[in-house]
Amino acid sequence: MLLLKNILPVVGMVLLLVSLLVIRRLISHLPDGKIKGRWCFLQGLVCLFLVGYGYYAVAFGRTYGGPAELIVPVIFFFGAVFVLLVCRLALETAKDLKRVFVLEQENTIDCLTGVNNRRYLERRLKEEFSRVSRYGFPLSLVMLDIDHFKQVNDRWGHHCGDQALKKLASLMRDSIREADSLCRYGGEEFLLVLPHTKKADAIKIAEKLRQQIEHSELFCCDTETQAVPLRVTVSMGVADHLHGMDTVQALLDRADKALYRAKSAGRNRVICWDNEKRDSGTQGAR
Repeated sequence: MLLLKNILPVVGMVLLLVSLLVIRRLISHLPDGKIKGRWCFLQGLVCLFLVGYGYYAVAFGRTYGGPAELIVPVIFFFGAVFVLLVCRLALETAKDLKRVFVLEQENTIDCLTGVNNRRYLERRLKEEFSRVSRYGFPLSLVMLDIDHFKQVNDRWGHHCGDQALKKLASLMRDSIREADSLCRYGGEEFLLVLPHTKKADAIKIAEKLRQQIEHSELFCCDTETQAVPLRVTVSMGVADHLHGMDTVQALLDRADKALYRAKSAGRNRVICWDNEKRDSGTQGAR
């Protein structure tokens, strides 16, 4: 029994050491924040437990006074088992959540540009349309198309075109508000979802972005792997939610029609769809 009294705390110490390794792995999967800080605090507590286990083994492990003295070693042992099981469960849970997050990202993020894809767009538009219908919040869309993008692919190759799309998407993502959403609609077309934004404000946002794109250089590589400064312009169509509009597709269609008018009018401009079907918008230097 004296041997058992000594073994149980030692085995508990080994389990706590394993728990520390598990906690370190868990912490590596967590982002900076309160939860990570709390697990670091728990790591410190486990270290204190280790000291307590060691002190007990040294101070009380030389004598045996009866079965009652096994109570503390048994509690130490099962306490260490409990800590290890909780840490393992937390680690597996964190891994599963991370896998779910990665899968969600893969399903909603465009693999080329890194912005939201059509799957995300459909879900986001339904959510925003529901809020608009319920609470009457303003909602605007900006559909954007790169002017003469086929010429970029034909002259410099599709690899260069892909790099230009990446740079342009990054520029737009960094320029929009946090509440807005940028989605790749297809090919060289993008869509901006602007919640709580009236038509006049959406036009201002689109025009500011159009000018920023027009004066920015997208660096690509030619066939000799030399850096080539590339500029592009964009055409934009703006549409806002109107009273009585009952489908998301109706709003998308109006943004698409406004974009078509911008392209037909000479490109590199912002045109807004309106009730009277008159073109309203701004244009850049050609």
